[in-house]
Amino acid sequence: MADHHMMVKGTGPMALSAFMKDRFPDRFNDWLNTMPQSSRDIHAKPILAFENYTVYDSLVIPIQTLCDLCFGGDEAGAWETGRHSAGYALKGFYKIFFRFSSPQFIIDRASRVFSNYYPEGALYVADSSQNRCVLQITKFPEPYRLIEVNIAGWVDGVLELLDKKERNVETIKRMSDGDPVTEYVITWG
Repeated sequence: MADHHMMVKGTGPMALSAFMKDRFPDRFNDWLNTMPQSSRDIHAKPILAFENYTVYDSLVIPIQTLCDLCFGGDEAGAWETGRHSAGYALKGFYKIFFRFSSPQFIIDRASRVFSNYYPEGALYVADSSQNRCVLQITKFPEPYRLIEVNIAGWVDGVLELLDKKERNVETIKRMSDGDPVTEYVITWG
């Protein structure tokens, strides 16, 4: 894929930088210096929450670099950054508000939250019941496996914030593998 034009709101890259500073403060400069200049330029300066950044330079390359540097190349790093992002985005008042929400309430707003992060993407709630839902990313011009893993981690982090001890997020279809949608089956107890 030669062209990398898809955009993400700054809240995503902000959360990623915060993850590195929180979890691996002694590796932050190594992380910055290992990335290509286009990614370094984004993460070395203050990131603006409502500014648009390219997904590739602000998330894909930095997450891959993080996985290589701090997780031995394992994509679990992408999952962990997603989990962290859920809590990072919901600080203060919103975190308290979240505690009193139900998964159903959050799921019903999932497509709006998703399109706020990824203005060119679309997420659809394909199925929803009391302790289960199926989310499908139906539009994502540049699908990347690490972003799919990151989003699954974010969903897991949201369920954790809702105090769901028993939870499972499984990716059963991936646009990055050529499937028409990326599909997550999510269950909680």
